[in-house]
Amino acid sequence: MENQKILLLDDDSKTIDFLAAFLVFKGYEVLKAASAEDALQKLEQTDVEMIIADTRMPNTSGVDFVKMAKTIRPEMVIIAYSPFVSPETTAELLKAGAFLFLEKPFNLERLDAAIRQGLEHQALQARNLRHKPKVKSREKLKNIIGESEKMLELFEMVEKVAGTDSTILIHGESGTGKELVAHAIHDLSGRCGRNFVAVNCAAIPDDLLESELFGHVKGSFTGAVVSRMGRFEMADKGTLFLDEIGDMKANLQVKLLRVLQSREVEPVGGSKPKKVDVRIIAATNQNLEQMVADRTFREDLFYRLSVIPISLPPLRERGSDVALLLNSFLKKFNRNNHRKIEGFDSQVMDILTHYPWPGNVRELENLVERLVIVSNGSVITYQDLPEKYRGGRTVSRAQQTVTPVAQVALPGSGICLHSAVEEFENRLILQALQKTGGNKKEAAILLNVKRTTLIEKLKKKNLAYNASPQHHH
Repeated sequence: MENQKILLLDDDSKTIDFLAAFLVFKGYEVLKAASAEDALQKLEQTDVEMIIADTRMPNTSGVDFVKMAKTIRPEMVIIAYSPFVSPETTAELLKAGAFLFLEKPFNLERLDAAIRQGLEHQALQARNLRHKPKVKSREKLKNIIGESEKMLELFEMVEKVAGTDSTILIHGESGTGKELVAHAIHDLSGRCGRNFVAVNCAAIPDDLLESELFGHVKGSFTGAVVSRMGRFEMADKGTLFLDEIGDMKANLQVKLLRVLQSREVEPVGGSKPKKVDVRIIAATNQNLEQMVADRTFREDLFYRLSVIPISLPPLRERGSDVALLLNSFLKKFNRNNHRKIEGFDSQVMDILTHYPWPGNVRELENLVERLVIVSNGSVITYQDLPEKYRGGRTVSRAQQTVTPVAQVALPGSGICLHSAVEEFENRLILQALQKTGGNKKEAAILLNVKRTTLIEKLKKKNLAYNASPQHHH
């Protein structure tokens, strides 16, 4: 027991000294903090099993402090206390992650029992968390929301690679948060004090991308009225994030390869190369391996960029994170729009957790922003949902009944049932493929069948779906 550390937080020195004396007598190691900031700093630096904290502190609300402390050390136990207590505050503190709440002045026997109980709970928590990757710098990853197994693996990977200077290639569909991950790697690296510079290769016209990246000398082309520093130079000693690298044209791929090899940039129209020290993180939503095979992306550049590949899971593979993201964005947009919407009713939650999210986290964020603005009630209901989200399930898979898709009248002359059913099934399959732009996996989700079943049906029926050419986002 002698090694268990307890951090005391109270701005009243008499209380803190009294508690410290009691805990030392009981054989615990004690740390003291007089402010929330001081306590959080100590948590970053020291392994602590428990915090006993006064929740009525200046500058920080008790609920915020509990959340921040739990973010730094998720397995730690927090016992909160205060002289004034309302049931609402107690509920909020427990929801934020406090283990229990005591009213002050407290009975020492009750406190002693609570500490023993809390430390037992902490040992269990720590044992469970040991089996999962543990993110030490959660604070730096706070913009990336997720607790699913795939996201915990991603966090662990980000931590591992951040300390190196290796070039990283992030692969993920549009809207999965590639830039957020690149930023987190920069924030956790030794370059965090320098610039993080992002360039979207798909958003800048080809003829301007070269001068955007490498800079240009005054007069080097029509419109170059002043010399301009390129993004490579801006990112010197920092990180350069090249988004949608798959859209980069062949002539620029050659120039980028040269910069990666020589660590020098040559501005457009300039004759003197400039040395740069830049960590490159590239990202794409395309299949670069396939592009290399098709010779639309240079193989040598691909291997230079893909020293450490990181794959971001699409939202449909992170089912357990959907509710977490919905609530997080609800808080954000409530704050931004001065609204007080309390949450989503169970039917909406069920529909949205089963929705395939083709636009990933970005689509979910846009939907929540819209719902916060248009909703009139204190809770978001089925009626608030845009039509495209209502079209999915309105009940969970377990209770699901067949949705009446169309009423068919039986003609007097009779009907060939087999052909009618076949025709109806073909129409639905083609509609699902149309809605998902030809993506069989998403179409299967909409039809509530396995992907393999859908592919089998397509083969058997000899149905071909030709997606109209879509441009990349």
